[in-house]
Amino acid sequence: MYRTILFLLLFISLLSQGKAYSQKTTGNQPSQTIRGTVIDKASGHPMPDVTIMLSDMSGTGTTTDERGQFVLPEIPVGRHNVQASFLGYEPGIFSEILVTSAKEVYLDISLKENVNELSEVVVRPQINKEQPLNKMAATGARMLSVEEASRYAGGLDDPARLVSSFAGVAANLSSNGISIHGNAPHLLQWKMEDVEIPNPNHFADISILGGGILSSLSSQVLGNSDFFTGAFPSEYGNAVSGVFDMKLRNGNNRKMENTFQVGILGIDVASEGPLSKNHQASYIFNYRYSTTGLLNSIYPGLDMGGTLNYQDLNFKFNIPTRKAGTFAVWGTSLIDKYENDFEDDPLEWEHTRDNFQSTAKQYMAAGGISHRYFFPNNAMLKTTLAATYSGMNATEDAHAADHTVTPFTYQKNNTTNLILTSSYNRKFSARHTNQTGFTYTRLFYNMRLNLAPFETAPLNTLSKGKGQTDLISAYTSSSFGITDRLSVNAGLNSQVLTLNNSWTLEPRLGIKWAPTTKSSFALAYGLHSRMEKMDVYFVNSKSTGKESVNKDLDFTKAHHLMLTFGYKLSDNLLLKVEPYAQFLYDVPVIADSSYSVLNRREFYVEEALVNKGKGRNIGVDITLEQYLSRGFYYLVTASVFDSKYKGGDGVWHNTRFNRRFILNTLIGKEWMVGSKRQNILSANAKFTLQGGERYSPLDHAASLAHPDKEAQYDETRAYSEQYPVMFIANFTVSYKINRKKVAHEFAIKALNVTGTEEYYGYHYNLKSGVMERNGNSIPISNISYKLEF
Repeated sequence: MYRTILFLLLFISLLSQGKAYSQKTTGNQPSQTIRGTVIDKASGHPMPDVTIMLSDMSGTGTTTDERGQFVLPEIPVGRHNVQASFLGYEPGIFSEILVTSAKEVYLDISLKENVNELSEVVVRPQINKEQPLNKMAATGARMLSVEEASRYAGGLDDPARLVSSFAGVAANLSSNGISIHGNAPHLLQWKMEDVEIPNPNHFADISILGGGILSSLSSQVLGNSDFFTGAFPSEYGNAVSGVFDMKLRNGNNRKMENTFQVGILGIDVASEGPLSKNHQASYIFNYRYSTTGLLNSIYPGLDMGGTLNYQDLNFKFNIPTRKAGTFAVWGTSLIDKYENDFEDDPLEWEHTRDNFQSTAKQYMAAGGISHRYFFPNNAMLKTTLAATYSGMNATEDAHAADHTVTPFTYQKNNTTNLILTSSYNRKFSARHTNQTGFTYTRLFYNMRLNLAPFETAPLNTLSKGKGQTDLISAYTSSSFGITDRLSVNAGLNSQVLTLNNSWTLEPRLGIKWAPTTKSSFALAYGLHSRMEKMDVYFVNSKSTGKESVNKDLDFTKAHHLMLTFGYKLSDNLLLKVEPYAQFLYDVPVIADSSYSVLNRREFYVEEALVNKGKGRNIGVDITLEQYLSRGFYYLVTASVFDSKYKGGDGVWHNTRFNRRFILNTLIGKEWMVGSKRQNILSANAKFTLQGGERYSPLDHAASLAHPDKEAQYDETRAYSEQYPVMFIANFTVSYKINRKKVAHEFAIKALNVTGTEEYYGYHYNLKSGVMERNGNSIPISNISYKLEF
């Protein structure tokens, strides 16, 4: 049935491509305000006297005030194109901006100054989706808009799931872990408000290190953000796979706006508004509580197969002053609780670990105070003092047939980071901008992991550490505009870990050239490095019994080279081709073993590691994107790649995440409906075809000989086998009703409607006495209602 609905929606969407997408106003049609701020992209300074026009509504326009702010009142609901123009600058176009009746639309617009003299200028307006927010990015960067996060099928309002639509990123079913170009998800860096934060996913690192079930970062409070897949600018340190650089948006400083949403996955409450009627200060927050947690609280005896409870909070206070700059207080946090119900009747046990009972509590929080000050010489100083916290308390007990209980896993760890980061950005001229900064992180850690080698054995201490250390990094980066068509970005990053005095010096270089108004080329190189998670440094060797055997581990390092060719087939149709090569070295591996941290899924490491491993990721990403126009859009991405690694055995193997290919197709259509064309019906679909993950061949004899019949694998042929090709289909259907100052939205969002299975190795069948492939199909659906007022 799901397949029938999905393909029917797709067929209707295609048929409707050419139909009119009317924006005509009629009497008493709901309207709303578009407002925003225009800044100089290089300096960040606000720009007064910029002309703001709606290109689809003749005669509708205004100019920015001395703070760079503008207001366009009484704009009819629907989608509109906003254009910003200023003499000597490239015009900026924000296309298909969605205006609804309940909330004002706020736009952050940045304009780029032309390098050449005015007489030589060729006007080349830039559509808002074509450029990342970071002015130093040359290749491998993509801006993620909040509106996309709520519209694209498969996103579930989750930015981590949404980016799996981008070229080079592999999708997971049970987890939103982000694997880029064959790299493991835990190699991605998460940033918020210029600060590296712990994994912000609910139930993080359980099914896969670096993943989780659902992001705690709500689209209600997130602003437009940048997602990097490699060769990122020098301000980004401690990352080798990619960077997700997220921003929290400012709340409405003119009037209060609220959102209430209820769905299968949770209940959301969001609010934003002014802190004072006499100032520009504002607040915004979003709180979510899981529906399953609420049901467990109301009906404690309800049988739901276990307890799954999560909640999260995101907020930001923005406080501008007249002379002291702008202050912001922000934060994000989550609390997760899990306890499974296990079958206590031994006759019903079918597989190993059916007799295990698990409990887990996870905590994550990040928050800080940021300050931004503008100097009159086109310079800006931004400083943030922040703290992050992550912790887990988890136990796992084995229940025997005689009802005796044996502890199998005990984990208790927490890490607190105190962070001071500051950057000075100055625009010396239209041709030269420099940004220089540093980050000082004080890490406090307290961790202990005990694990039994088999079910009836006593617990062994795998890792134990308590103390503090420092990670210090500094960078400088300059952008040089040679001409309006040619620019060069060059920089240097350096970092040192005082725990063992490991240090790096990392050059970065990017070149962008646009020979015509339709075509562009970019080439970027970067050396990147990354420290391990703190628990890795304090492993007690399982084989030797020595403590803290990894304390002297060096950084994992990587050379990354990426080329981008972009071609505008039309104003709204862009083709982008990005070949890349990544060469990793000094990778921690186990001596004389095929083990490498590049394949790491588990939240723990059991043995001593040495920095003798290597890795190699080579491939090409292709993107064909039709921007939303007249209610229709599509995005087609293709990635072909090869991901290899060399372990401590000196042999090159496939990585676990070497899927070889990924194909994505997103397609969507909007219709303005209703007697006054004020309501919006939207249908979106996503199709993914990708290779399966890799795994090592099962060693049947060793598995059956294990005391717990735990699956054992032939590591001499590590990751030589591959799970079946995966075909995943997702769809989203929503209907928004716009009334005066109020909007209602009903939505159905479904993931994996094709019922594709995902596999997790092998487990032993107690009834048949054989090793079986462990896999299941996990469709996820969310039916929701949203009220905005």
